[in-house]
Amino acid sequence: MLKYHFIISNKKADCMRSYQKLQQELKFNQVLPVTVDWSAAADFLTLIKDYCITEKPVNIVECSSGLSTLILSKCCQINSIGHVYSLENGEEYKQQTDGNLKQFNLQNYADVKYAPLIKHLINDISYKWYQPESIKKIKIDMLVIDGPPGFIQKHSRYPALPLLFNQLAEGACVFLDDAARDEEKEIVAMWLNQYSGLQHEYLETERGCSILKLIK
Repeated sequence: MLKYHFIISNKKADCMRSYQKLQQELKFNQVLPVTVDWSAAADFLTLIKDYCITEKPVNIVECSSGLSTLILSKCCQINSIGHVYSLENGEEYKQQTDGNLKQFNLQNYADVKYAPLIKHLINDISYKWYQPESIKKIKIDMLVIDGPPGFIQKHSRYPALPLLFNQLAEGACVFLDDAARDEEKEIVAMWLNQYSGLQHEYLETERGCSILKLIK
């Protein structure tokens, strides 16, 4: 039991060091509000950070807010270009992310949109997904999908592309977190079958990441 506890403790310590490295790379002056079992994994956050810093997307949309919102907003601040639009179905989490943005003085680089989960009929199947009205006119350069939670329904994150595909800019990049899960693998297969012009790459991150690039 002691050995098992030691292994778990070491794993958490390594995890926190990864977040600290990310914090240092982006020159945050405060400690990032990390919840190890809930926040996006550090390697996924590093992936989207690297892409954002290099490619400098103008309009970034993310499904679910949190630590990723801070990371992407900080990238926009560093780039002196770009804005984050985060769809959040939980009022409590919206308020929490808004508070963190203000604490880190990044509120000018992100808008957390309260977007309750509503029914959408896609290919004759009913899904609960975010109310997307607040971002309808945005041409999306980068899309980060880390919600809704998988327990809500089968293929919970599938509606993201059917509902937002027409808003993707040429060359837009989509990052799907938790892509090691069977349902996420099925979702990617459904997307690739449904939409032409998508290039897919899977990366063996802690929780798996699928990256899809739109080539029109």
